[in-house]
Amino acid sequence: MKANVGSLDKTLRIIAGILLIALAATGYIGVWGWIGVVPLATGLFNFCPLYSLIGIKTCKIP
Repeated sequence: MKANVGSLDKTLRIIAGILLIALAATGYIGVWGWIGVVPLATGLFNFCPLYSLIGIKTCKIP
């Protein structure tokens, strides 16, 4: 897995993931909020499978 998620993208994904998980855990939003695991994982691993499929790369590492 080559990194394809840049620093700003990574930060936004981690924040959005944590926010969705927290809202789902506290009951403010439904079960669908657990989908926040996906952006959290892609942010932590610096790899997005969808980005690799469509050829997007937001990181500056060659």
